[in-house]
Amino acid sequence: MHSIAFGTDGWRGIIAEDFTFANARIVAHAIARYVVRGEDARKGLLIGYDHRFASDRFARAVAETVSATDTPVWLADKPCPTPAISLLVRQRRAAGGIVITASHNPYCWNGIKYKASYGSSALPSIVAQIENELEKVLRDGVPSLPPRKELIQPLEPRAAYLDTIEKLVDWQRLRDARFRFLCDPMYGSAAGLLHELFTRNGLACDEIRGTRDPRFAGIHPEPIEPHIEGARQAVRSGKYDAAFCADGDGDRIGAIDRDGTFVNAHQILALLVWHLAGTRNLPGDIAKTFSVTKLIDKLAIKFGRQLHEVPIGFKYICELMLEQNILIGGEESGGIGTSLYLPERDATVSALFLAELMAWHGKSLGQLLQALHSEFGEYHYGRVDLDLKPGQKEKAIAHFSAAKLKKILDWPVTCREDLDGIKLYLGEIGWVLVRASGTENLLRLYSETSKQETTRGVLSAVGEIVQNL
Repeated sequence: MHSIAFGTDGWRGIIAEDFTFANARIVAHAIARYVVRGEDARKGLLIGYDHRFASDRFARAVAETVSATDTPVWLADKPCPTPAISLLVRQRRAAGGIVITASHNPYCWNGIKYKASYGSSALPSIVAQIENELEKVLRDGVPSLPPRKELIQPLEPRAAYLDTIEKLVDWQRLRDARFRFLCDPMYGSAAGLLHELFTRNGLACDEIRGTRDPRFAGIHPEPIEPHIEGARQAVRSGKYDAAFCADGDGDRIGAIDRDGTFVNAHQILALLVWHLAGTRNLPGDIAKTFSVTKLIDKLAIKFGRQLHEVPIGFKYICELMLEQNILIGGEESGGIGTSLYLPERDATVSALFLAELMAWHGKSLGQLLQALHSEFGEYHYGRVDLDLKPGQKEKAIAHFSAAKLKKILDWPVTCREDLDGIKLYLGEIGWVLVRASGTENLLRLYSETSKQETTRGVLSAVGEIVQNL
């Protein structure tokens, strides 16, 4: 039996084990069947790919499989970030988009993301229909139809994308601030994008790790510690005002302050809420996933905005953005979307808004965070992923769900929430969330308290409890 299961944003597998040409064609045919039945297939599919091993060849195989169903295909002529395909799907009113990428996963992985006609992650209802088609294709096989090569057209994915996002910020304000920026696409497919926008608009900017390396120089292309160490060192030695990092397919952001301090996704989301809802006073509600900082709640109250909390996965934020006026929505892993652009994560767009925020106040990211902390108190977040034996995940969830669990070490359990995993509130100090990964044998532990050492203590204590179950 093929090991193909859709996760939060498509299917991923280890190259040559699960992620094979045969399995990629199976998934492509299932998506094509969905498009023929659920969309206007005549509008065609756009197909993009990242910097990973053989992504271009997988994209070609997927394009041929889709074309065999008489569906027109536009195949990117170069690697591009996932949000570029999302944007072009929307601008061209295509039936949907496919991107060959495993996002922030290690280099030995690849995957297939499906983007719906509105230019973002497929809603749970669409994923369910694709999974339904996948079951049929796994049972019956991919029909041996010849590809319709005349239906496959080339697509230049970067120019229209850059022209669109360039209009989102105030370049004069940015030029006047005279900041020096560093871009770090982490060898991924956002390479060159931010650098081009900054330099074409007269800003001082350099790029590191902007070449294609299918092995990502041995790091995970995820803009978190320790993988951002190269950017941290470059910021310090080059005396840059900030660095903006993007994950392997350019939809998640990380940042580094001028002193080398890592600015995490929660802090970035808080800064962008402050900028768009506060400084720029743009209309709309705020959305966040279940594992995101409580600082967002305080900002929403301050700016008189309704806050929506959803399960973990950007697709839930996307669903809200399609239904309501959500100014900005974000998740713990660095994916942020805004109504000024698309209901989609985009590291390059988030970096532009962060740079604009710095220019607006003439302050570094660290100084801006200090201002937030002095007004709202300190929030220190941490996350640990535990690789467990089969069955341990389920034991852990049962343990922390049980009403008889009254405290963790000396911290009383004062409240529980189970929107996605189990969140325990520990008196006044903060909270810890225990959540099983849907796609791997991992248990994710998230915690936020008012002190860094307390957060570390909570994560360590909960991790020890899990290991001893």
